[in-house]
Amino acid sequence: MSRQILSIDQIRTEGTATTKLEAIREAHEILAGVGAVSAAYLPAMIEREKTVSTYMGNLLAIPHGTNEAKDEILESALSFVRYAEPIDWDGNPVRFVVGVAGKGNEHLDILGRIAIVFSDEDEVAALENAASPAEVMDILSEVNA
Repeated sequence: MSRQILSIDQIRTEGTATTKLEAIREAHEILAGVGAVSAAYLPAMIEREKTVSTYMGNLLAIPHGTNEAKDEILESALSFVRYAEPIDWDGNPVRFVVGVAGKGNEHLDILGRIAIVFSDEDEVAALENAASPAEVMDILSEVNA
């Protein structure tokens, strides 16, 4: 990956969604807003969720599109949204929604980097308490490594 997949303008510390579907839309909106995905990537994200839950544990969900939607990914990127109140994600509480768009096979590397951060409970607590997008960016800096 030759460029940053997460920048400060792709981070929201006060998400507005109250449902899983709204959260997926919010994640897509950020990815589309930076030119990483097309509008057609949203239905693929929703379809992926119908097939396999993207809930990962530790208050995290990572919505992403189906394999059939790979052509809708224009460049690899992440979106990060934190919610004050947990969203019900198929019976699991989610406070962090990280939208994933991985060009080619980059999604596996990207998912691995996210997993490392969210497997550390201290990092998750720091993300919960981060006062600004800049603080979130500092905590997630290794996803751009």
